[in-house]
Amino acid sequence: MKKRVVVLGATGSIGESTIRVARALSEQIEIVGLSGKNNSAKLLELALEFPSASLSAGDEAAATYLSAKLSGRPVHQGAEGLDQLASLPEAELVLIAIVGTAGLRPALKALEAKKDLAVASKEILVMAGEQVMATAAKSGSRVLPVDSEHNAIFQCLQALEGRDHSTIKRLILTCSGGPFRKATAADLASVTPEQALRHPTWSMGRKISIDSATLFNKGLEMIEARWLFGIPMEKIDVVIHPQSIVHSMVEFVDGSIIAQMSSTDMALPIQYALTYPNRFAGPCASLDLAAIGRLDFEEPRTDLFPALDLARKAGTFGGTLPAVLNAANEAAVEAFLEGRLSFPGIWESVERAMNTIPFVEHPSLEQLVEADRAARKVVAWE
Repeated sequence: MKKRVVVLGATGSIGESTIRVARALSEQIEIVGLSGKNNSAKLLELALEFPSASLSAGDEAAATYLSAKLSGRPVHQGAEGLDQLASLPEAELVLIAIVGTAGLRPALKALEAKKDLAVASKEILVMAGEQVMATAAKSGSRVLPVDSEHNAIFQCLQALEGRDHSTIKRLILTCSGGPFRKATAADLASVTPEQALRHPTWSMGRKISIDSATLFNKGLEMIEARWLFGIPMEKIDVVIHPQSIVHSMVEFVDGSIIAQMSSTDMALPIQYALTYPNRFAGPCASLDLAAIGRLDFEEPRTDLFPALDLARKAGTFGGTLPAVLNAANEAAVEAFLEGRLSFPGIWESVERAMNTIPFVEHPSLEQLVEADRAARKVVAWE
């Protein structure tokens, strides 16, 4: 029987990889919902390819345009449209590939409607991990990781199915190190957006590429792992691995380490999330270990890249602090890309927001939204 899937953010890089998996596994996956915010042309192409899928566009103008091109086919719009797709009666799994915090509400809607959730947007669990996981537990839905690192840990932990997680010593997230792995402090002070966008391994969107350059991407993943796997922050580590072949590891109390390796292709973790617990031959190439030749590992330089320490602090304290870190980073990355902030100014702005915004230990969703808004204002006023 086919898995019926909604893809929110279908026109972005993760969405495109998801569609590639769906094409390769057409006997196992059926696309029943598609959303796209700004790329109406791409969403139109997908709508024609998947004529039975429900659609949602970014705004009324885009929805009207698409509906006209599709002979009056209904097209939802905006935040309400995302909510409608997330709770489609026929859907079994909703994949959230929306950048930023816009995916939080539809994620909760999907879980409340008892859909399984595949999470490609880190911000959902960083901002509201406690609420998301509590909602999933209440509804009986599964939260499946799409990020290659968390998907790797998820695969490694299958060896523990039904067993005591106290045997886990630590989770080890791997990190390519980004384009400035060997840079000096002087180098970082003069980094341009064009330089920061040149990731050495992955082809990604602009925001996540900058996050990879600052290592905030890995900091956000530390917080995400804390909620996904119920592991305290002190048991979550990061190691630099420039080849990006080992996607993450789990160390156990007896000293054993289980690692997941694969090619640098996001289609593989996406496929595992969509087809879990089954495996199928899909679009991803096998590894040629002899051709790779070597695997290197290094300690991250937190003195020059303080994002990991800031994230560890936010994840340890919890409350509104992760939401503040996430929102301030989003605003700072935007300012950097627009030339209004230096590269080191990104983490300096995040730290300033974390030290400025009042802390709430057990926030409501409304308080998280307010902390997000306040953090963005701190960065905007600099």
